[in-house]
Amino acid sequence: MVLDEATRLREEDPYTGILAARLPNSIVVQRSRFEVDLNRPREDAVYLGPDDAWGLELWNAEPGLDIVADSLAQYDHFYSVLGELLDSLVLRHGGFILYDIHSYNHRRDGAAAAPALQEENPDLNLGTGSLPPKWKSVAEIFLEAARAAGLDARENVKFEGRQVAAWVHEKFGDVGFALAIEFKKSFMDEWSDEIFPAEFDRLGVFLESSVDPVLAAWRTNVSV
Repeated sequence: MVLDEATRLREEDPYTGILAARLPNSIVVQRSRFEVDLNRPREDAVYLGPDDAWGLELWNAEPGLDIVADSLAQYDHFYSVLGELLDSLVLRHGGFILYDIHSYNHRRDGAAAAPALQEENPDLNLGTGSLPPKWKSVAEIFLEAARAAGLDARENVKFEGRQVAAWVHEKFGDVGFALAIEFKKSFMDEWSDEIFPAEFDRLGVFLESSVDPVLAAWRTNVSV
C-alpha cells in the first residue's frame, strides 16, 4: 500500500466501535476498510484502484488473487457471524434492531479550511434506502430521539445506507431491521484524529437513550 496512514485513517470510521460498545450487544470490526469494506457488495468489497476509493492511489501493484481471496474470506466470515447472532436474537426475542454505526468527513478542503455547510451535512444522517416500509415509523422515532438530544438529524441527505443494511433487510426484514447511522465527525478533528470528549460522550448518551423508545416502537410493528 502506498497510501499514507493519516490519509487512510481519515477515510475510516474511528471511535465508532466505542459508541457501538455502549449498546446491549455489539460487533466491532478491527479491520481497515482498505483491506475489505464490509459495507459494500461482495464484488466491490476489495479496493483495487482509485475508482474504488475516492480517487486515492492505493497500491504499488494491484493486489494479487490470493490477497483478494483472503480479504473476501474475512468478508464472508463477518456475514456468517452476523447472521448467527441475528438468528439467535430472532429465536430469543422474535426479532431485533441493528444500529449500523458509521461516521463521515465534513472538512475535506483541509485542516485550516471551513467545514462543509450544515444544511448539506447533518450531525446525524440516517440511511433508510433499503428499509422495509413497515419499519419507517420506527426510524422516525429514532430521528425524533436524536432531535430531542439536540442533534440535527435527517434522513438520506449524505448516505442512504449500503450493504449491511441491505443484507439485513433481505434476510430478516419481516422481524428486524438496520438503521444505517452516519455521525458527522464533529466529535473529532478528522485531520489530527483528536477526539472531543464532551461531544463524543453526548453521542453515546443519545444512543443509549434511544434504545427504549425505538424498541417500544419495534414491538408495536413486529407483528404487523
